[in-house]
Amino acid sequence: MAGVVLVSCDAFDNFPPGLTGRTLVLSGRLPPRLFGMFMRQMRLRPLRRMPVAFGWLTLRGDAATARWIRPVLERPKIRRDAVRTLRAAADTGLLLAAAERLPRFDRPALVVWARGDRVMPPEHGRRLAALLPRGRLVEIDDSYTLVPLVRPT
Repeated sequence: MAGVVLVSCDAFDNFPPGLTGRTLVLSGRLPPRLFGMFMRQMRLRPLRRMPVAFGWLTLRGDAATARWIRPVLERPKIRRDAVRTLRAAADTGLLLAAAERLPRFDRPALVVWARGDRVMPPEHGRRLAALLPRGRLVEIDDSYTLVPLVRPT
C-alpha cells in the first residue's frame, strides 16, 4: 500500500517559509545577472550560516548548501530559471487548498518534523498529522528543517 512521508515542509500559510524563503523570493525580483551577484555572497560560509540564508535550515550540512548554490553561480540558464521560479512561487492559496483536502487522503501518512525547527513551525507538523486520517507524527531532536541532511536515518 502506497503512502506519503512529509518532512518539515511548507504548509498552510507558511510560504515563503521563514527568513530564508522571504529573502529568496525578494531576491528573485532582481534580474538574473543581479540575482547571481546577490547569490555570490553565499560562497562565504559565515554569510551562508546566517538566518536569512541557510543558517536556520540545518544545524549541520553546510557542505551540501554550498553545493546547492554552485549551479546558480556558474550557469546563466539555471540562474534565469531560478529567478523565474522564485517570481512564480508566491501563492499561499495553493497550500491552504491542499491542507483542506488532506482529510480525504486515506493512505498511511508519516509526518516527520524537526522539534527545534525555526523555519517550518513544529505546530504545522502536528496539524498535518492530525488532518491526515492515517497520519502519524515523529518529531526529530537535534535538527532544523533539513532533517535528511542532519538525521538521514
